Amino acid sequence: MTRLDNILPFAHRLWAAWLPEGGCAVDATAGNGHDTLRLAQLAGTNGLVYAFDVQAAALEATRARLQAAGLDDGRVCLVEAGHQTLADYVARPADVAVFNCGYLPGGDKSRTTQTDTTLQAVAQALAVLKPSGLLTVALYPGHEEGAREAEAVRQWLSALPQQAYAVLHYGFLNRRNRPPYLLAVEKLAAAHPATLRSLDT
Repeated sequence: MTRLDNILPFAHRLWAAWLPEGGCAVDATAGNGHDTLRLAQLAGTNGLVYAFDVQAAALEATRARLQAAGLDDGRVCLVEAGHQTLADYVARPADVAVFNCGYLPGGDKSRTTQTDTTLQAVAQALAVLKPSGLLTVALYPGHEEGAREAEAVRQWLSALPQQAYAVLHYGFLNRRNRPPYLLAVEKLAAAHPATLRSLDT
């Protein structure tokens, strides 16, 4: 067994390093609430987490997970909307924004995140990040739409100017069946909006 982290434990370490007590985070893919819960714990009682999902069942599962942990205290704002609209809801600069793409575990596998809306959401997430903020995107190329989505997001982020963003690709290269990987972006400076518009697909 390797001592190297899989992609989600590695992402968790990054979140812990970037999200301070009282900070603001965006969970763009709430799912069953595991990531939302972790972010809420890191942000603390004075923090704020926005959690997005288009499926009401996902937000109910997230709400139940927060209640079970005693964290249904107003620090999490649950939003039933597509993550491509997140800029309409996030009212303060975020320290961290996270995506865990794919389908809802235990749910309908035909309902998965889509390439076009994920790209829009990633661009909006970068826009709402503070300078020095962190974006992580977990991608799953093992299924058809996931492969399309992963390659599109990888190419889009690869084209960001290095003066404004540091982009990291983390994953295991020699695992079978197109393993998942993580893309992490540090926003080095406040990028001019034209930077993102010029990269639109």
